Amino acid sequence: MTKNSVKNYVVPFVICFFIALALYPDSTLNPDHYSTKGLELNYNISEDLAMATKDHSAKSNMFTPHLGKSFEGFKEALAFKESRGNYFTVNSLGYLGKYQFGAETLELLGIYTPNQFLYNPELQEKAFIANAERNKWVLRNDIKRFEGRQIAGVEVTESGILAAAHLAGPGSVKKFLRSFGGNNSSDEYGSTVRSYIKKFSGYDTSMITPDKKARVTL
Repeated sequence: MTKNSVKNYVVPFVICFFIALALYPDSTLNPDHYSTKGLELNYNISEDLAMATKDHSAKSNMFTPHLGKSFEGFKEALAFKESRGNYFTVNSLGYLGKYQFGAETLELLGIYTPNQFLYNPELQEKAFIANAERNKWVLRNDIKRFEGRQIAGVEVTESGILAAAHLAGPGSVKKFLRSFGGNNSSDEYGSTVRSYIKKFSGYDTSMITPDKKARVTL
């Protein structure tokens, strides 16, 4: 065997030996040196101290939109009541999206593919507007007649009427108003026409234009 051959075998072996030696764990390592026994490791602080150390300057610079009684406020308040504002939810009765539309109502608005509707926030927003326009046309005379009046202990406003129509349909709202609260329909979860008229009272829905043939187009 030549010197070069020996070198070719020995040198790699020596290198591997030292690498293995370096990586082999030290059997003399004492775990007790790294124990946390006896150390104070409680990082919880009192509620009072937590409140006192909040960064109030950051809070003062935080932007929080105030929608108030605007139309956007109306939409978002109704959406929160219907679905917690979730575009992609379907309830136990099959109602879809942020505003919880049923398939029959969607067909009236020109939407025949519920699955496409569920995954299209823009389509859902347009459907809400179109449905409000249609309901406002159906209820236009009742809005004129009853707005500002007290029925069943609740002040009637246009936004309350439109919210109730979204819940139960314009026909149910007509029955409630014209019976002066005697006919108070509810949905399957117990929400009533009266409760929606009260809860969504006083929002600005003037931008909704009554439209008998309101439909959705993308």
